Amino acid sequence: MEQEIMYFRENAKGQELLHTPGGVRDIYGMECARKLKVEKEVHGVMESYGFHDIETPAFEYFDIFSKERGTVHSKEMFKFFDRGNNTLVLRPDVTPSIARCVAKYHREEQLPIRLCYTGNTFVNTSPYKGKLQEVTQVGAELFNDDTSDADAEMVAIMIESLLKSGLKEFQLEVGHAGFFRGLAEEAGFEDYETEELRRLIESKNFFGAEELLDSLTVAGPLKEIFLKLPELQGDLKECTAFIQERTENKQVLAALERLMKVESILGLYGFLDYVTIDFSMLSQYSYYTGVIFKAYTYGSGEALATGGRYDGLVKQFGMDAPAIGLAIVVDQLMLALSRQKLFVEEKLGGTILLYPQALRKEALELAEKRRKTGERIQMLRKSSRRPFEEYKEYAKRMEADVLLYLETEEKLTAVEID
Repeated sequence: MEQEIMYFRENAKGQELLHTPGGVRDIYGMECARKLKVEKEVHGVMESYGFHDIETPAFEYFDIFSKERGTVHSKEMFKFFDRGNNTLVLRPDVTPSIARCVAKYHREEQLPIRLCYTGNTFVNTSPYKGKLQEVTQVGAELFNDDTSDADAEMVAIMIESLLKSGLKEFQLEVGHAGFFRGLAEEAGFEDYETEELRRLIESKNFFGAEELLDSLTVAGPLKEIFLKLPELQGDLKECTAFIQERTENKQVLAALERLMKVESILGLYGFLDYVTIDFSMLSQYSYYTGVIFKAYTYGSGEALATGGRYDGLVKQFGMDAPAIGLAIVVDQLMLALSRQKLFVEEKLGGTILLYPQALRKEALELAEKRRKTGERIQMLRKSSRRPFEEYKEYAKRMEADVLLYLETEEKLTAVEID
């Protein structure tokens, strides 16, 4: 019994190091290959629209993502300290980082700046929520263009990116941050009341929103709009008429006008079937000032992609520049593609070249020649102690297409791997 316990302890050494922390995971094999392919396809769409790549640090000073910037709550950030005792955070959002870069490197530019990126974000959510704390985003940011054309173009890029990834059925909800802000302003809510109502509406808890409104003093017409929010989607003309009869708030009316322009332009792109105007749509990021949008599909409750206009954010870094951006959440997109069985069954592929030590030179020359034609070649020296069948099984485990065996200078055997 004692020997068995000792054997177990010896074999258990280091096992605790094999596990990842909650909220993060390893991605390998075919899943990793598919993810990289999706990232490449989406990134290619953004490049085709004239966006250029940028990379920002994985961690920055805390103030870049502080509450004043409108990003995630402090308690949801991964924080640590440098040797100077400055508070640093792993970026929870890429947009403020890029806004900082634009203010630093393009301060004098007055015409459009188009930047795109692929990077990971880190949000310290509760482990009980089952959400990933590290996710990959492919995104685009457009600066110095405050037109409705820019709004519509970014929505169109999101739609085209999702289509390019292979997704077939999805819907974009498009709203406007100024709509709710204008209504709350006209109602005269305190900041904490506005925040609580925003939280309830964002989580689609309209019964809770109704209870809150009943406890507040709200003019009848405005209350009608708030209570009607779950139904204010779809037919923009009908929704606009209902709202215009009940408010003259300039911010609300400007939001309505902007959404009508954007919808009209999206019609020229031919993407209206993918778009639903939703006045109840809000965002967790308070830096959004104009059009906001999110993409959803069946089989996934989380948004696949998010975006919106944030005209005041860059100004916080010392440069007054309108801006709009989008981010494709690759992990959510991958989950949707998998659940909807939209991935084609395939292998990792490639060729394994097996050779004896005596033919190393010939094997190197053969591998180099084939690599120049674009073939993926893994070289593997054959051990005299292992039978050929073991290498065939290995090739199968590695999901190779072909196993080449250079038996002699004249004899090269090719085995197709099923």
